Amino acid sequence: MTIEGTASEAELLAAVTDLGSALRELVGSTVTTTVPAAELRSAAVAVRQVTARLSAARRSRDQLPALDDPGQSRRVFNPVSGVGNPLAPPLVIRREGDGVTTEVALGLAYEGPPSYVHGGISALMMDQLLGAAAIAAGRWGMTARLELDYRRPVPLETALVLRAAVGESAGRRTTVTGTIALAADPDQPLVQAHGMFVTPRPEQAAAYFAAITDAAGRPTPPGRPGDATAVVDRPGATG
Repeated sequence: MTIEGTASEAELLAAVTDLGSALRELVGSTVTTTVPAAELRSAAVAVRQVTARLSAARRSRDQLPALDDPGQSRRVFNPVSGVGNPLAPPLVIRREGDGVTTEVALGLAYEGPPSYVHGGISALMMDQLLGAAAIAAGRWGMTARLELDYRRPVPLETALVLRAAVGESAGRRTTVTGTIALAADPDQPLVQAHGMFVTPRPEQAAAYFAAITDAAGRPTPPGRPGDATAVVDRPGATG
């Protein structure tokens, strides 16, 4: 992820990225550790001390983070692709042919059935990827429908490839399809997804996002309030 701006913005992004990475490591250790109860209690005290430090200054739900720009699909704390969000793997979504793709291997923090990815996590990733495919095709909108066909369980700690591409678009509606597959067998889907994204009417968007402000508290209703991830072009790619 790159961001143009001042040196202070670059420094903030580096710090947010570093903290997000450290917290992912903490989450990964939390769900795999076998240390004794006393060590767990000691760790909980230390984590709460850090939480208190971070809570000294907080934004409200209606205030955008200083690094976010929804119009450019830059969401630093997005739960799928945000470098600053410990819930996110995070995914880096790239343009490929007429669609988008990404690769990921998910750890035990995303476990549903033992040794397999939770079905809700598959849905979360597909929702994000389908939205990114719409953005890459010059379309955008909010998720109106998302349907998944779980054909086989998705294994943890295994290289996966996710793909999505726009099918049809008309008026405010865009349909997108996508898959999750093993990177070693990308043409055999484990999960298939079909979604419809609808661009809100101007008056709807105004009603949904009228209270949004920027980091300084200035009213900043986004003109394109989608949550899709910015798409990175592959080296040498065009378009």
